Amino acid sequence: METNKGFHKLASLIYRSAMNFKSIMTSLYYLLIYADGKVNDREISLGKKMMTAEGFEERGFETTLESLKAKDKSTLLTECIIGLRKLESKAQIRCIAWLCVIANSDGFMDKEEWVLIYKIYHTELKLSLDEIMKTQKELNMIVHGRSFSTLGVKVSD
Repeated sequence: METNKGFHKLASLIYRSAMNFKSIMTSLYYLLIYADGKVNDREISLGKKMMTAEGFEERGFETTLESLKAKDKSTLLTECIIGLRKLESKAQIRCIAWLCVIANSDGFMDKEEWVLIYKIYHTELKLSLDEIMKTQKELNMIVHGRSFSTLGVKVSD
């Protein structure tokens, strides 16, 4: 009986962590695609690929994205950072790597997108850029069938 109780407690913990990861990742995706003031089709397409790769339910993903429009972006970012700090390092790195993949979907990373990503991974979480780049390559294999990574930033005149 005690073993069964421990199993249910562990399963509950895993379920809550997965839900936290999904809501954090969805919120970060939302913040990223609106960071430069213009959402493009490639960002939307890669968001759908991310959703599929991570096992997100499409309807829930879309509903959450729609509900985030009513939230203050600064407050949402703070909530994401708090949530990220509760995740294991590997999950944090995966979140940031997804942001990099999506930000580079149109061939470059906009300055505002880079500022957002840098603030989260470097300033707030102190994550390893090497680990992010390694994970980004893995994610590119999943969504593009080839491994490449870039952190090129386009600065508008």
